[in-house]
Amino acid sequence: MLNCRIIYPLYICALNHLPIHSLLAPLRAAFSRHAQVILEAPTGAGKSTALPLAMLDWPEISGRILMLEPRRVAARSVAHYIASCRQQKVGQEVGYRVRGESKISANTRLEIVTEGILTRMIQQDPELTGIEMIIFDEIHERHLTTDLGLALALEVQASLRDDLKILAMSATLSGLALGELMPEAVTLHSEGRSFPVEIEYRPVPTQQHWLDYLGRCVLDLVSASSASVDKMATNNAVLVFLPGKGEISRLQQFLRERLSHDAFLICPLYGELSGAEQDSAIAATTDGRRKIVLATNVAESSLTIEGIGFVIDSGYKRQASFNPKTGVTRLGLKRISQASATQRSGRAGRLSAGVCVRLWSQEEHGRMLRADEPEISQADLVSMAHNCAYWGAKSFSDLMLLTPPPSVNEALAWQLLQRLGMVDSHNKLTSHGKAAYELGCHPRLAHMLLGAKSLGAKISGQAAQLGSLACLLSGILEA
Repeated sequence: MLNCRIIYPLYICALNHLPIHSLLAPLRAAFSRHAQVILEAPTGAGKSTALPLAMLDWPEISGRILMLEPRRVAARSVAHYIASCRQQKVGQEVGYRVRGESKISANTRLEIVTEGILTRMIQQDPELTGIEMIIFDEIHERHLTTDLGLALALEVQASLRDDLKILAMSATLSGLALGELMPEAVTLHSEGRSFPVEIEYRPVPTQQHWLDYLGRCVLDLVSASSASVDKMATNNAVLVFLPGKGEISRLQQFLRERLSHDAFLICPLYGELSGAEQDSAIAATTDGRRKIVLATNVAESSLTIEGIGFVIDSGYKRQASFNPKTGVTRLGLKRISQASATQRSGRAGRLSAGVCVRLWSQEEHGRMLRADEPEISQADLVSMAHNCAYWGAKSFSDLMLLTPPPSVNEALAWQLLQRLGMVDSHNKLTSHGKAAYELGCHPRLAHMLLGAKSLGAKISGQAAQLGSLACLLSGILEA
């Protein structure tokens, strides 16, 4: 195994050019006196890559570092980048764990994990044996599991591990109550690093479907007669933001029928793709073709896609919303927030000056929400209630949460767990609830799996068939 102290000079030059470099000394000083630090670092500062890379060489950190990345694509990409800087393979000193995939070893010192993995790790080992620091990246995205993971980590720190260090990082602190949640924390601010991005507003014409119009905008942008292409010969790849897999597939088919395969490489990018397909979308082209990346909001943050100089933003996202009247969660097409639009446009300015085309008017932009609503305010909270019960909490108010949930949504979540027999009337976890949690799936599906097993045991010769059927249904429903 390579000595990590020896190869430090290989990346120090690149590190020196990132804004986060100026905060390395203040960060070390802060952690020498405090267990909590809040870091505000805009796009391009180097907080997701250069900072954890440097921490591996801090002699005062002898234990493992856990870094939470909200998205699987980002977790894999960051791990591969940092490992390459150490001239190692992923799984040695730097590793990652995401749902369905793990590359770690006994030598792993920096482990990059997704949100649900972190929560499970804390639940299974509340003392977090061997872990010295937890880094929460992109906390401004306000995912439900990020909020829960932070709450559990803060409780572990307060009750079991006063030596545990917690670093909460966000592109912006606007609208975040981190200071109230962590009043003893030191707050540091970093500059970002980005190039100018020219914003063009091209609202969708009346009576025209937005996806059809978007396809035409892409063709216009990449056409040989487009004067703007000549301005950026090196970074002329195009990143198109779309709400979901369905829209990506339709636009991909539309473009393939109209653009030469020899001249253009069209790459989808969303969470369900294989690692190889995701890597293809992120990496620079080597055959001279111009790349067009069709992505969901996985590309909003923590990823630098090589060669991007142009962004086309549909202005939409696919969002799950829970209706407490029906108890049903539906995926719907929603407008993004101003903060999200800023993140998306910034993708065009990561490597050089760029252009962002927005498919809405400047007037409509002013009417958008300033920031995304936290997921806890609009999500089905059954899984979170299950996590609370397993942790020993009988109410969400027992946890140190950034935002309290709607009371009706929380009440419905506890009521369902009671009906499933997973908690008692006082919200205390039952043996059935414990067994269900340890299956690692949604409480409803876990109840079905355990029920099939129990029922099969009572019916002679049917246990295997019922269990297999329940597993098949669970896999289909969770896909």
